[in-house]
Order: sequence, then C-alpha cells, then structure tokens
Amino acid sequence: MVLLRSLLFYCGLSLSTLIFVPLGILIYPLALSLRFRVMSKWAVFNLFWLKICCDLDCKIEGLENIPDDGAAIIMCKHQSAWETLALQQFFPPQVWVLKRELLWIPIYGWGLAAMEPIAIDRSSASKALRQIVDQGCKRLAQGLWVVIFPEGTRTPAGSRQKYQPGGGMLASKSEFPVIPVAHNSGYFWPRNSIRKWPGTINMHIGPAIETLGKSAKEITRETEEWIESTVEKLPAPQNNL
Repeated sequence: MVLLRSLLFYCGLSLSTLIFVPLGILIYPLALSLRFRVMSKWAVFNLFWLKICCDLDCKIEGLENIPDDGAAIIMCKHQSAWETLALQQFFPPQVWVLKRELLWIPIYGWGLAAMEPIAIDRSSASKALRQIVDQGCKRLAQGLWVVIFPEGTRTPAGSRQKYQPGGGMLASKSEFPVIPVAHNSGYFWPRNSIRKWPGTINMHIGPAIETLGKSAKEITRETEEWIESTVEKLPAPQNNL
C-alpha cells in the first residue's frame, strides 16, 4: 500500500511539473522575486499532495528565527528531495546552489534554470568555490536568499558527511548571516527509494549565526555543530528503514 500511494504521489508531481515548467518560461521576463512567488506554488501543491497521498506531514519549529529585514544564507541538512520543497514554502525568495548537471534534465531542468540558480561545475573545486562566492554575493545583494546544502549531496538518515567550505566562504565574504536548518526527512523519504512512509517530518530552523569578523572555517564549524547536534535529537522511526 505504501508503494501504491507513493506512485500516486509521483503521478501528481509529474503532472504539476508539466504545468509549472511552461509557466515558468512564460513569466521569465518578470522579476525573479515574482517568479519565485508563482513557481513556489509548485512546492506548496506537492507538499499538500504528499500529505493526501502518503499521509506524510511536517512539523516546523523556529519560524520566528527567519529574519524579515534582509536576505540570509540557508545552510540545510540534505537527506531527501523533501527539503527542496519545504524550504520554498517557509522561506522568502531564494536561489539554490546546485550541480549544473541538474539543468540538463529535460523539462525539470528548464524550470530550475528559470529560477536562476547558482549552477556550479563540480569537476573543478576551485572554480565551484569562486562561483558560489561571486554569484552568491550578487544574489544576496539583490535581496535573494541563497540555499546551500553543505554536505554537497543527499546523506542517508542517521549519518553525516564532511561539510564543504563553500557556504562558510560565502558567509565570510558577504558577511550575511547563516540560518541553519535541521530535519529528519530521510526516515520518511529515503534516498534512492520510491516509497514515502507516513508520519511527521520534524524540521528545526535555528537562530541566525552572525558572520561578521569570522573565518569561513569558524562559520562552517558553528553551523555544522548546530545542525548535527539538532539532528541527533530528532525522532528516528526504525520501522521506516
């Protein structure tokens, strides 16, 4: 039954993508903030559809930590595709740091490109870091939030990977604050699995980490400590593994 409900969810996800991608292309002449307001409804719909089809809901804590007086850098644990939807619903206009290969995916990649992400070339670490810092500073100066998954890839629930330096370098260079985000989505939306398990995903949004006068290593370490210590306290339903 879990598999059937998950397949039904993917049907809705696919159909909504086919609707929103052409829409994103049509509204491309509009300001990015307006495009985000429209295109983020795709994420809102699919989170609603996920709840209907798979009985998978979420509980968000720390919304009061989202500043309303300017842009910031979101550094988020990455366990599944769920957080890429949730961040769009709960945060202001944002752009993502992602691997450029995602833009090559037919239809879906076109929609991503319309949102002007920071698409990095991961074949060259030094070039990727320059892209994150240079383009990230420009997006922040425009009032856009920058989303970074510091581990660089999806990590199975209950495990962790080394935090990459890009987010810390951007924060140190731009002096914009970091908003750390922790969650346990990987237990309900496992990496490389079709099944979506019923339950409630817990997401915690942490207090802003000030970056003025701090090195990239200091910022990365402080962010990692908050995220990983918070993740360890979140429920881990063993029956979903």
